[in-house]
Amino acid sequence: MSTSIGPRPPRDPALDAAVAGAVRPRRYGAWYVAEHQLRAMRSYGWTIVMSGIGTPLMYLLGIGLGLATFLDVPVGFGPDGPVPYVVFVAPALLVSATVTVATEEFTYTVMSGFKWRRVFWGMNASPVAPGQIATGLVLAAGARMVFVATAYAGLILAFDAVGRPAAALVLPLLGVLAGLAFGMPLLAFSASLKDDGGQFAAVQRFVFTPMFLFSGTFYPLDTLPVWLHWIGWVSPLWHATELGRLVSYGAPMSTTTALTHLAVLVALAAGGWVLARRIFVGRLRG
Repeated sequence: MSTSIGPRPPRDPALDAAVAGAVRPRRYGAWYVAEHQLRAMRSYGWTIVMSGIGTPLMYLLGIGLGLATFLDVPVGFGPDGPVPYVVFVAPALLVSATVTVATEEFTYTVMSGFKWRRVFWGMNASPVAPGQIATGLVLAAGARMVFVATAYAGLILAFDAVGRPAAALVLPLLGVLAGLAFGMPLLAFSASLKDDGGQFAAVQRFVFTPMFLFSGTFYPLDTLPVWLHWIGWVSPLWHATELGRLVSYGAPMSTTTALTHLAVLVALAAGGWVLARRIFVGRLRG
């Protein structure tokens, strides 16, 4: 018994072109999304530049030439004794800047993509996968964090506000890690919202502001009342600031403590990312 196979149907050039055109978005979709977000940032690019350079300049001038002159008692100590106040506070300001970027890029931008402009739904209708959309957002926000952290590091060097000049190469990395540690859980939260009913304003007022004020930014955490210490313990800002001071001027810290700070930051960033990606995929495919 023989089975004859008829001639193959002719190939459809349009279908072949569509399949070929879907290969690159499937492979590089996250980078396309990141490119879109970075191009969108050009509409407020001047704000990014001014906040990335002007804000740290004002802070360093105000603290290095202003507030520091009123402090008679040193608050920061390195291996060789007390350090200038501006050296003590500079790592915290750098970290705060990247966390600020996270609060901007992972709140209203996400709501805009899902509800106001609905660009995420348009991307999802293309070969770009939902997980790639989330990844592209993080890549674009990470690029902005790198710019801000690098600008801060350059100004810190210019103000001689770093104990070890080589630390200016490491501090931006810690800043970006802090931004992601705060931003990934925030991204997951924002992606879960159907509408903005004041939640983002509440995050700014009741999460970011207390974290900025009570995470050892301007004074050591142990100078605060004991009942406020927990804010620092759960704050990625405090963990990154402590590591920044260790890198900058050798603030006293055991290896175990340093590794604990690092582990908390990585856990927050990784855990938040897994949750955020799952929410993106569930919402865009549901």
